[in-house]
Amino acid sequence: MSKENKTISRRFYEEVFSRGNLAVADELLAANCVDHNPPGPGFPPGREGVKQVIMMFRSAFPDLQFTVEDQIAEGEKVVSRLIVRGTHQGELMGIPATGKKVTIGLVDILRMQDGKIVERWGQADLLGMMQQLGVAETVGQAR
Repeated sequence: MSKENKTISRRFYEEVFSRGNLAVADELLAANCVDHNPPGPGFPPGREGVKQVIMMFRSAFPDLQFTVEDQIAEGEKVVSRLIVRGTHQGELMGIPATGKKVTIGLVDILRMQDGKIVERWGQADLLGMMQQLGVAETVGQAR
């Protein structure tokens, strides 16, 4: 199962996040999947909430690219270390477009069941993203 689960997770990052193909999201995500780390309140549960998160980030970063650097799979879970790149060309969580390019790291854990993603845990360098966008201070800037 591990090899098949890695294939599912790669499709999720490459086709859904990097290309914005929400039809593939419908194929890969269980209707009642749980995202344990949504970017904020107000997102509905399940597949529709995950799709809204994807649309939010793709609207803000139309050239969004997820690159899988490493993957480890065991049983139902796949752990991926990714590099995420994009140019901030649209509003994101109240932050107007800056035109700045960002590169951040992300570690994601997906749990699969019956060929579908049923749970997701993720840790992205959102502070680093905010610093690159110029809306958060870096350590050298703080007093």
